Amino acid sequence: MKLEDLTPKQIVAELDKHIIGQQKAKKAVAIALRNRMRRQQLPEDLQDEVAPKNIIMIGPTGVGKTEIARRLARLTGAPFVKVEATKYTEVGYVGRDVESMVRDLMSVAMNMVKEELREEVREKAAQRAEDILLDALLPGVAVSESSSEETNAPSAAGGGVSGSGNSTNGGAKGVSSHTRERFREMLREGKLEEKDVEIGVSRTANPAIEIFSGNSVEELDLNFGSLGNLGNIFGGKKKKRRMSVRQAREILLQEESEKMVDTEQAAELARQRIENTGIIFIDEIDKIATREGRTSGDVSREGVQRDILPIVEGCQVTTKHGIVDTSHILFIAAGAFHMSKPSDLIPELQGRFPLRVELEALAAEEFFNILTQPENSLIRQYRELLATEGVTLDFLTEAVRDLSEIAADVNSRSENIGARRLHTIMELLLEEISFNAPDLSGQTIPITREYVKERLAAVVEDQDLSRYIL
Repeated sequence: MKLEDLTPKQIVAELDKHIIGQQKAKKAVAIALRNRMRRQQLPEDLQDEVAPKNIIMIGPTGVGKTEIARRLARLTGAPFVKVEATKYTEVGYVGRDVESMVRDLMSVAMNMVKEELREEVREKAAQRAEDILLDALLPGVAVSESSSEETNAPSAAGGGVSGSGNSTNGGAKGVSSHTRERFREMLREGKLEEKDVEIGVSRTANPAIEIFSGNSVEELDLNFGSLGNLGNIFGGKKKKRRMSVRQAREILLQEESEKMVDTEQAAELARQRIENTGIIFIDEIDKIATREGRTSGDVSREGVQRDILPIVEGCQVTTKHGIVDTSHILFIAAGAFHMSKPSDLIPELQGRFPLRVELEALAAEEFFNILTQPENSLIRQYRELLATEGVTLDFLTEAVRDLSEIAADVNSRSENIGARRLHTIMELLLEEISFNAPDLSGQTIPITREYVKERLAAVVEDQDLSRYIL
């Protein structure tokens, strides 16, 4: 579905299919997304004045902060990248520079746009790939109709695929174009899929050059292709490989599609898409907050905040595909803020995240809904996994409720890891069944309240989950 066709209610409804609860957060991101579409309908002089309303999500781990952002990007087809704030270090220290998040986003957008452009030229690329395969199957075949008088030659009626393509009839050299068309038909009907052919494949080996520097590759203004034979290190030549027609078709289709895509056009489209619909999700932002009364290790934290500030405010970032303006990229930050609070961030950065949304801790009822309602629920995942071994799991409703209550109880008495506790509980519950699944093929195993109590009794009593905490 296109972005302009999605209303805020529809966005929330789509998020509800995968994420339980957290209506405030869903509403906030839905409005932010809709505002991006509204901005693009404004006059150009006003578009630049409308800044995105960046969001900071506050809540414990495992309540859906990252999933909301990820599903949002997938829903709209927007370029999306998730980064960890703790990966970055202040300028002057060894580590990733903050501008790399924009470069990562550009790479994602380029892949998206190229895939769309390749799909547009897929039919033409398939035709070219087919012609190359025919050349490999029948070397020396006449493509033109100049030898059409040979269409009744015995070689045209022959069914063998020798790969040599040489036949003689009345002194004729080469094979008729009619034979080539017959092979084309056989190729399209899938009769030659297992036939071996030799084709030239572009080398895909990584360059044998390593750059030991804190600077990004984009800052190195070098044209490696012009450095004589050094360009060959990057795989400019083709290598002959023998493979089946089936494998060759896929490789050739990919290569021909790539040749037909205009890289400059793709870069321009990717840049426009980033600047209008791009989303950067900065996780663990609370880990770079400078906590009051502490100085040890906080120098770099505050430095990272100051480095992130111009990216969020809007600046020009150089990437290998061109310069990207970050002024209208939507930034969504998230953090648990257990040991700090949003006010511990520098005031300038706080001001660039005007919307604050608090996500609620999950209770037993939410756990029950998480286990049963989403399309990719945990229960469905385990059912499908064990079905591959011929084992059928039958979860009774009351057993699922007990599982939910146990997960909520353990979270309340120990570290609250949100919905991730369900992974812990489910893995422990089904450990024996998963281990013995090959010997249980053909059986239906009911998951009852008694079975849950038996398997999780130790967890309820001792809370000893050290073996299973993820």
